[in-house]
Amino acid sequence: MAKNLVIIGGGAAGPSVAAEAKRGDPSLNITIVEQGEHVSYAA
Repeated sequence: MAKNLVIIGGGAAGPSVAAEAKRGDPSLNITIVEQGEHVSYAA
């Protein structure tokens, strides 16, 4: 069964939480919902 995670907010914390969740469970389907045009990220 697929597990889904929806993150509200694309500021610095949203992608950080998504990355940590994906490291914890690589089978997660993650969706980030952001109101603006761009999602924050850092290399």
